[in-house]
Order: sequence, then structure tokens, then C-alpha cells
Amino acid sequence: MQLHFTTKYFSDLTPAELYAAIRLRNEVFVVEQNCVFQDADDKDLHCHHLFLWDHETLVAYARLVPKNIAYDNYISIGRVVGNPAYRRKGTGKLLMAKAIETCNAIFGKQTIKIGAQLYLKNFYESFGFRQVDAVYLEDGIEHIYMLLHQD
Repeated sequence: MQLHFTTKYFSDLTPAELYAAIRLRNEVFVVEQNCVFQDADDKDLHCHHLFLWDHETLVAYARLVPKNIAYDNYISIGRVVGNPAYRRKGTGKLLMAKAIETCNAIFGKQTIKIGAQLYLKNFYESFGFRQVDAVYLEDGIEHIYMLLHQD
């Protein structure tokens, strides 16, 4: 593997980069997890997009969401997704560490709020996120709100 990251604001994405992100998000969230939902939610337009590539293959992706777009008064990391062919190789941990680092570089160090799938609670806790609310259903999947305090 020859991994490298790229981060771009929405308006700077090439059509190929945007297609790769949407394709991977649909492959995992819609097909694999069998969720019928509106992926194109207009938030992408205001976000930075973090890509982890292995040459030309998209390995993992996340969108970095400014304050007041996903949550009032919080920045966020969303649409965190990994390529099924690269699972169990540490790429998810690389992506999340880079997502936090890049959020801090772009938005300044502040609390990050996420809506995480419940089964990934331990994964996010390993980065310092803590559950802050009860389990809720989103698109038929159990989720929890989590915060990463960095002050």
C-alpha cells in the first residue's frame, strides 16, 4: 500500500474526487448497510473533504463540517467511511486521526460533535470521544451523539 491524504473544500474537488467519495459512501451506507437515505444533503457544499488514497483507489473518506452546519455551535466529522477491501488494515484509525488533526488546523482546536453508529462507540472512544446522549435511530441504525473536548 502507498497511502496518501488529500483535503479539499467542496468547490475545489475535481469531478473524479467527488464521484469517488459519493461512490464509496453509496457502496457502504446504501448498499452494504441497506440504508435508504438522502446522501446529498447540501452539507457537502460547505465542507472540507478528507480522502485517504492508495494510488488511485479511495481507501477511506470523511467530511469535515464547519460549526452550525450539522450541529449548532459544534464542528463535526461526518460520512466517515472505509473501503471494504481495506478493512482491518488500520486505515480507519489513520483516517480518524487525520480528520481530527485537519479539523484543528482548519477550524482551530475546539469541541467536535459526531453522530456515530453505536457499534463503533469503542472505535470513537479510542480517540477521546465520549457518548453524551441516549441511543437514537437514524435510517434504521442505532446511533449516539459523541463529543471530543479539546480545550
